[in-house]
Amino acid sequence: MVMAQGTDVFVLSLGGSLIVPNGGIDTTFLSQFHEFIRKQVSEKKRRFFITVGGGAITRDYQKAAREVRGHDLSDTDADWLGVHATRLNAQLIRAIFQDLADPRVIKHYEIILKIQSPVAIAAGWKPGWSTDYCAVTVCQDYGLTQVVNMTNVDQVYDKDPNKHTDAKPITNISWEDYRKMVGDVWKPGMNAPFDPIASKLAQDLGVTVKIVNGKDLLNLELALDGKPFTGTTIT
Repeated sequence: MVMAQGTDVFVLSLGGSLIVPNGGIDTTFLSQFHEFIRKQVSEKKRRFFITVGGGAITRDYQKAAREVRGHDLSDTDADWLGVHATRLNAQLIRAIFQDLADPRVIKHYEIILKIQSPVAIAAGWKPGWSTDYCAVTVCQDYGLTQVVNMTNVDQVYDKDPNKHTDAKPITNISWEDYRKMVGDVWKPGMNAPFDPIASKLAQDLGVTVKIVNGKDLLNLELALDGKPFTGTTIT
């Protein structure tokens, strides 16, 4: 059967920055995440679609290509490097959950797979959008209404907190206001809490996105439980 609709099915957009931060693969985080998902499946009978991002490895490959090729590297080629980085990371996550996960990595979203396993792993599809878009497409394909976006920041801010000391965190924001902040254009390697193209689709479909710091798994569980959590909700 297709993984059923309902409150026990969640879409996680797992940021590649959590898997491969600068400095290599974070096996400490992966071990904790592995234990967390297993506990959610065994104790709470939850099921998960996990879309996996590329993280620093994407930008490393794009930087290398530009250094050798020059700055005329096309956006399409840069995006393909990102797509394949997400697929490598997705295979890593699938291998970690090999006994729980469907053996296929979802990467062609025009095909709706019949998922019987409690975990399904998804990766990048094609140039033009990030795995955030893929996560929203999973919602569209499987009749779900929420994405929990696991990133490396605590919340969305009204301006870049790395550049502005007066940046203020945002707890709740509408898609209309959020899209004014991030714009409508996707660029390869773009680093936004939730990408502009995915945001438009989420708004069109009525999908809610919760943005959380993925390293705080106790806080992630609060978000999954529908309880107050530290992060940002976009509706």
